[in-house]
Amino acid sequence: MKAPALSQQDRAFIEDLVLHAKSSEKVFETLLHNLFNTFSSDDELMKYVHSMKWRIKNADHLRDKLIRKWHEASARGKEFTINKNNLFVKVNDLAGFRILHLYTRQFQRIDACLQRIFAEQMYRVVEGPSARTWDDESREYFRSINTRFVKSSTLYTSVHYVVAPNQRTKYTCEIQVRTLAEELWGEADHTLNYPHVSKSLSCREQIKVLARVTSSCTRLVDSIFLSHNEHKATEPKKPRRKARA
Repeated sequence: MKAPALSQQDRAFIEDLVLHAKSSEKVFETLLHNLFNTFSSDDELMKYVHSMKWRIKNADHLRDKLIRKWHEASARGKEFTINKNNLFVKVNDLAGFRILHLYTRQFQRIDACLQRIFAEQMYRVVEGPSARTWDDESREYFRSINTRFVKSSTLYTSVHYVVAPNQRTKYTCEIQVRTLAEELWGEADHTLNYPHVSKSLSCREQIKVLARVTSSCTRLVDSIFLSHNEHKATEPKKPRRKARA
């Protein structure tokens, strides 16, 4: 059954939520800068990190997301439960932080560093780590290291955490960990297919091809580093030179 259209009152309520989030941007900016400073000062974590980026959710994207959630609740015959008191925890990605790395098998060490940092800094892990992936080989890897995975309905691959700082005001931040190759696909798809899917069939098909090329690229980089590390492990060590008297 098709969900009914939003009334003027419903639209005004959602707009009020968007304005509430907009007025609280400084809170999220502070959280994101604190995360960057904490992560970038951790020498062990930074051994595996290529780069980091962050953003506060765009007002238009938030409005679209709230409207989608309203329609989903209405279609199921349920009440739309998001309000000003719970917006910052019901919508987990108002603040988004992204950690980029070179190849998949670095994730296990990155996760160990993040879990240690969260414990030290008293960030509560609300969700995760959970791997969103459509690729069978990726799922096997995450299963092998006991990381929960969610089968993605899109051609999207990333590991998600939702964390909450130890503060009186309740709010959350979504942290994504993904490879540089996966970032390429994610940025292209996000630009063309979010929040509304591209109307161009050829563009949608090319995005699907890019996902498969990206997956192959990720595997190739994994293979390169696996070969490199195996070679280093078997390479004879050079004898130390004796110091001259």
